[in-house]
Amino acid sequence: MFWKRKPKKQDGPEATDSAAEVAVDAKEEVVEADSDTVAETPSEEKGEAAQAAEKDSDPADGSGKDSGEAEKAAAGEEAGAADSSDDEEADADSDTADAVAVEDAEDEDTAGEDDEDEAAKPVGLFADETEEAGVTGPDPDGITRVRSIGVFEFDEEKFDVVSNTWIVKADDDGVVVIDPGFDAEAILEAVGDREIYLVACTNAYSPHIESAIKVAEEADADIALHPREMRAWRRHHGAEHRPEIEVEGQGALDIGDLHIDVLALPGTSSGSVGYYFGELGVVFSGDALRKGEPGMVGNTYIDYTTQLASIGEALLSLPPDTRILPDRGPSTTSGAESKNFDSWV
Repeated sequence: MFWKRKPKKQDGPEATDSAAEVAVDAKEEVVEADSDTVAETPSEEKGEAAQAAEKDSDPADGSGKDSGEAEKAAAGEEAGAADSSDDEEADADSDTADAVAVEDAEDEDTAGEDDEDEAAKPVGLFADETEEAGVTGPDPDGITRVRSIGVFEFDEEKFDVVSNTWIVKADDDGVVVIDPGFDAEAILEAVGDREIYLVACTNAYSPHIESAIKVAEEADADIALHPREMRAWRRHHGAEHRPEIEVEGQGALDIGDLHIDVLALPGTSSGSVGYYFGELGVVFSGDALRKGEPGMVGNTYIDYTTQLASIGEALLSLPPDTRILPDRGPSTTSGAESKNFDSWV
């Protein structure tokens, strides 16, 4: 379920046509002015010649001088008319150029505003950089974040982490819990009297499944996990309680009023997935992508090339204003992380 951005409607052509009409009208006025000048000048010269002929009997009365002055005056008028025509045509061309320049400037301003708006898209209530345990939300989309502190053991090392658990309102009666971390009691308290329809895990590392069984059993909810994560699940929780729902990339879930697309995000583990809520414009990326960087497991990358491919193909292909809510750290957007992608390659 991906969106296509419609091209923005442009108002420029109307302004351009108006400028062109001004130019055409101005040129027609120039042609008419030239025509009138050419038609009137010979007539005036002919009239002056006739007057000179009538007065040829008196050579001393200055008629020859007057005729010469008339011819000079006529020539001056013709030159003035031509200069005026040139000025009008130049003014018309200048007006046309000014109109086009204004239109181009408006288009550039509009594009600049669009870019600024895109870059300034708010990422919501969960954009804070601090990492402290506690509950934040719900936000206007009905999403609540529960942060809990715990120890993640990986490759014989221990790491102190602050994990994000996400609670998403599915309808008036129930929620979906994503990546239940280290504090089951805090999660259940944030859920309150609502039902838990599903506990969805992005992979089987402990920050994503630590409280899964306790939360699910309290609410008699199903647990969703990729089948390739079952071995890691059993190491942590044993084989007694297996997740009821196996999710894979390109699958989908309908929970309450929500439609959830499952995105394949292999890289940090072979069965990592993301959950995309198209109606809300939000994707839960697990540890595949965090703000400003691909997610690490402990202090290392498992399969960096595959992880980058997952990020580019599945997450950054979403609409730019899609909020990315990861397993750790603040929220971000697909558009913001697209600008970072080249530096990761």
